[in-house]
Amino acid sequence: MAVFARPRQAFVIAGVLGLALSATACGSGDDGGSGNADSAECAAYEKYQGNDGKEVSIYASIRDAEADLLQQSWEQFEECTGIEIDYEGSGEFEAQLQVRVDGGNAPDIAFIPQPGLLARFAEAGKLKPASADTKAMAEENYPADWLKYSTVGGQFYGAPLGSNVKSFVWYSPKMFQEKGWKAPTTWDEMIKLSDTIAGSGMKPWCAGIESGDATGWPATDWIEDVMLRTQTPEVYDQWTTHGIPFNDPRVVEAVDRAGTILRNEKYVNGGYGGVKSIATTSFQEGGLPIVQGKCALHRQASFYANQWPEGTRVAEDGDVFAFYFPAIDPAKGKPVLGGGEFTVAFADRPEVQAVQTYLASGEYANSRAKLGNWVSANKKLDVANVANPIDKLSVEILQDESSVFRFDGSDLMPAAVGAGTFWKEMVSWINGKDTKAALDAIESSWPN
Repeated sequence: MAVFARPRQAFVIAGVLGLALSATACGSGDDGGSGNADSAECAAYEKYQGNDGKEVSIYASIRDAEADLLQQSWEQFEECTGIEIDYEGSGEFEAQLQVRVDGGNAPDIAFIPQPGLLARFAEAGKLKPASADTKAMAEENYPADWLKYSTVGGQFYGAPLGSNVKSFVWYSPKMFQEKGWKAPTTWDEMIKLSDTIAGSGMKPWCAGIESGDATGWPATDWIEDVMLRTQTPEVYDQWTTHGIPFNDPRVVEAVDRAGTILRNEKYVNGGYGGVKSIATTSFQEGGLPIVQGKCALHRQASFYANQWPEGTRVAEDGDVFAFYFPAIDPAKGKPVLGGGEFTVAFADRPEVQAVQTYLASGEYANSRAKLGNWVSANKKLDVANVANPIDKLSVEILQDESSVFRFDGSDLMPAAVGAGTFWKEMVSWINGKDTKAALDAIESSWPN
């Protein structure tokens, strides 16, 4: 997908930094390499040894404090194997990765957050298929729903790494307790609660979809979440791949259901005004009226934890927390919308394959989780190693066997649609454009 302003926190899960533990070095000697590779601390890394003195480059969008944590997370691996990982993060990752690949200067490994971009490199013959070891590790540790996003033409290219959950509704536990409200567990309960709140004189929902060049993306997340709740996962897949038209009646139904909240003047936009104020309210400010006592509900991803004012306590009994965006028919399971990045390789040297396999392991997932501010769908991740309460809830949802995970739809679609007309037409829709007309415009933009 093209470069856009959707916050990169989406792919590293923002929240309160927890337990900044440095990885334990394997040896006590001064060689700094793998001279103590036989020590007890290095037992888990035995299968990756034999590459002492080799270097592997990794390129991704993860920067600043998150990049520091990332590099801490594989320190012990480096100590025990002697492989040096050279990491670089960039705010222009998507565009620059293409430039580097085209220029013959591809990194050994990249963390790609858009399956559509991953597929483009795979179809161009630029990616190296994952090794048998990496594939086996990924199949052991990740649900099949995730692995299909890095499988192109029947070939598997790499395991997921970090993840995020978008199917959340933020609220104030303190406000709910004072008002006698309960977090809903079904769609009908959520609508009933919305009516109760509206009847009390407060607009129940607040939202903001302004995001610079990427204005509109929070609205597309709404549509994707509702599409997963009104249709089967298979129909969702058909929609994101253009197996059904964008203006199919089933898509119209999902958009109209989202509209029963987003285009309902009785429901929105608490703290800001009417429905049209959603289009001019920034993504970052969309949920803030909750802590101001001016609205009660805000549908947004787990990474919104980073947007609350300093000092806001995020906890089940705190100033803000989130509940799972309820299913419409609980009998169909628990649909989960989310995102994440995938570890793919442009080189297949043994040391590159070793790093790619390690990053798919349970050892890596727990090493990174202990440092805080991270979530993964890795089944070996021990939730006890996840400190932040929203991150913990995200892991529990991802590991719930009744969860049916689907990737952010706009990230799966061609960039001209997913990061183009879909965003643009959702802004027009919020501003009053007819649902069918908006979807007709998106349909006509789908590349042939």
